[in-house]
Amino acid sequence: MITRYSRPDAVAIWSQETKYKIWFEIEAHAATKMAELGVIPKESAEAIWANGKDATFDADRIDEIERTTKHDVIAFLTHVAEIVGEEARFLHQGMTSSDVLDTCFAVQLARSTDLLLGGVDRVLAALETRAKEHKYTPTVGRSHGIHAEPVTFGLKLAGYHAEFQRAKRRLITAREEIATCAISGAVGTFANVDPAVEQYVADQMGLAVEPVSTQVIPRDRHAAYFAALGVVASSVERLAVEIRHLQRTEVLEAEEFFDKGQKGSSAMPHKRNPILTENLTGLARLVRSAVTPAMENVALWHERDISHSSVERGIGPDATIHLDFALHRLAGVIERLNVYPENMQKNLDRLGGLVFSQRVMLALTQAGVSREDAYAAVQENAMKVWRGEGVFIDFLKADARVTLPHDQLEALFDLGYHTKNVDVIFERVFGKN
Repeated sequence: MITRYSRPDAVAIWSQETKYKIWFEIEAHAATKMAELGVIPKESAEAIWANGKDATFDADRIDEIERTTKHDVIAFLTHVAEIVGEEARFLHQGMTSSDVLDTCFAVQLARSTDLLLGGVDRVLAALETRAKEHKYTPTVGRSHGIHAEPVTFGLKLAGYHAEFQRAKRRLITAREEIATCAISGAVGTFANVDPAVEQYVADQMGLAVEPVSTQVIPRDRHAAYFAALGVVASSVERLAVEIRHLQRTEVLEAEEFFDKGQKGSSAMPHKRNPILTENLTGLARLVRSAVTPAMENVALWHERDISHSSVERGIGPDATIHLDFALHRLAGVIERLNVYPENMQKNLDRLGGLVFSQRVMLALTQAGVSREDAYAAVQENAMKVWRGEGVFIDFLKADARVTLPHDQLEALFDLGYHTKNVDVIFERVFGKN
């Protein structure tokens, strides 16, 4: 993670200060419940909270201790003892390091997902506003990058809105699946810690209890989580790529905002480049790069090994922080997107009505012509237009195989025919207004 592609709220979740605060809370909540169960003195649990709840844990000091212990949780507990005093000996009773590490990781991922959901909500709001603004703005639909049939720009955006509704549901599901707590001891048997402690810590930290944790929370949960992030990142990229294509000079139907004083090129003063959406394409690749290692983390040895640990120290902050940044950048692009309806109409008219070829073919079949003959007649006349030999409707009128009256033929070139169900689609996406 680099600061260029990060927002402070997302970074703060993964800071050393936040991590050590969560570690302390897990240990202190466990101590509170152990005191209630009579495992440790109540006064000791109270002292742990009193001396540690407002403490600032010194990351440099913990690093110094870890250089000797070669163990981060032991280094942390040693430092806590320096702050809390002798009552710290009652911390971590019957617990193992993964109880702290995995539960903390769950908290951090859950909090990160809350930020991601906020980013998705902003994207959804921007898409809805712009989709309704351009609900009936005609533009050409493209398949294989080639003109197909008319759509509206609002419909394009409505499709992305539906996709980000799915993204939101995926993140909600991913958050639910990842937010589990494990306080079950060395191999997950609760031999030295009561299951009630786990339930109490889970409740206090806003988590669910992991049903079977061996010594670690099973990594299929994490694999599913990072896979969900990868899919959301791909949705970000799909919209970014669409905007990049629409901004091409030969198309120029939509364009990223260009601020006063902004420069597009160090060499060419005229340039206005789609730098934000290009950046989003790159960030999506970074987020997806976390998916494969998360999948590979599932197959740990027996009850636990730590081959997953180094991976998660990287992909946890990197994937969540980058996706958080990307979602807000995408929302900003949509909110300020320059849209050029006149260019959309010009491009729609560029092939002189070829976009209505299917309707002509269907009308011929309804008039008694076989589908094969109708297709051949329409295609042959369309190819003349592709070669620049004339106007589509004129060729059709002059072709004896096209048996439709001229007024009926002209009526087939009605743009409104292709937008008559826009309201139906909008209601599906946005509901009734």
